[in-house]
Amino acid sequence: MGSWLSIATTDGSLTRSSEQPLGLGDIPENCLAMVLAYLDPPDICNLARTSRSFHRASSADFIWEPKLPENYRILSEKLMSYKGSCECLIKKEIYAGLCCPVRFSSGRKEVWMDKEGGGICMLVSWKGMKITGIDDRRYWSYIPTLQSRFLSYFY
Repeated sequence: MGSWLSIATTDGSLTRSSEQPLGLGDIPENCLAMVLAYLDPPDICNLARTSRSFHRASSADFIWEPKLPENYRILSEKLMSYKGSCECLIKKEIYAGLCCPVRFSSGRKEVWMDKEGGGICMLVSWKGMKITGIDDRRYWSYIPTLQSRFLSYFY
């Protein structure tokens, strides 16, 4: 990729020595990766779907490491299902794994990493909360529903 000899034609356009016009696939992967490093993760993923060159360039660790939280090693060990996940996975896979919601505390809490900003988000069901002063369930209405992540809600 990118190693073809380019020549300028009489009309000023660049072509390969085999007379095919140049395309995105002719840009070296390290150059594409340098460009991708300046983009947000959703944009990187969208570009990775456009061509094989972008897909291969998007797997570089130096693109994803600044987008991970500082404590990503600890988070990946605790939240992802792999043990020793930092050693065997590339940074792109660690980023994708942290973005997937993980339930804990008997399914009462959920945690994930925000794809846009990289912040850690946590969602707590009504069963996981303890409200002081109004803990009497007579003040709450319980409604089971399939539209909730936790299959029920209180108000």
